[in-house]
Amino acid sequence: MAETTSPSTEAPFFLDRFDRGERVLHWINATLLLTMLATGSALYIPEISEAVGRRGLVLFIHVWCGVALPFPLILTALAGRWGRGFRADARRLNRWSGEDKRWIRRWGRDRSVRNGKFNAGQKLNAAFTVGTIIVMLMTGLIMKFPNEWPLSWRTGATFVHDWVYLAALVVVTGHILYAINDSDSLRSMVSGWIPSEWARTHAPRWFEEETGLPAEKPKRQRPARPRHP
Repeated sequence: MAETTSPSTEAPFFLDRFDRGERVLHWINATLLLTMLATGSALYIPEISEAVGRRGLVLFIHVWCGVALPFPLILTALAGRWGRGFRADARRLNRWSGEDKRWIRRWGRDRSVRNGKFNAGQKLNAAFTVGTIIVMLMTGLIMKFPNEWPLSWRTGATFVHDWVYLAALVVVTGHILYAINDSDSLRSMVSGWIPSEWARTHAPRWFEEETGLPAEKPKRQRPARPRHP
């Protein structure tokens, strides 16, 4: 919902982009995922492993961060009013439109695409993150309890786990770089608010849904030149 004292004017105002439940969920998940990637790197890359040492402790932290990762999502989804914003945005992230296909074809370079609250890149990132949590948890459990599974499962789980880890490392690094590049968007994940001008430019359909105002500002006509006698 828009927070503004005068929505009919052209003065900038702010929109409520993420509620407290979504922001807490994001930072808990970010902490768990980054810890998992960092400890995974310490286990996977020999140079880091030698520098860090204490492999048993690193493995313990890695495993339990992986086990914990799905629970913030599940608890927030079930959390009544606290999870209302998250559930609404989850529905948005699962809806794809022709505008999203246009965004993907030009990878965001087509400025005429009218995005909703989330662009197609953000939807792909959300889908990848959920898929990564599920795959890493399942393959990690097979690796943690190897005697319960046939050799082919253990070999396949190790292969998939390693490659998904590398893919997650690339995607998370890209996500962080994009966030640093877009300071308004990053601040909205801390404060919850986003400037109306950002929404007009990057999420025009969502801006119109929230405010009832047209995203495109009316063009100002130049005054006619006076005619000289």
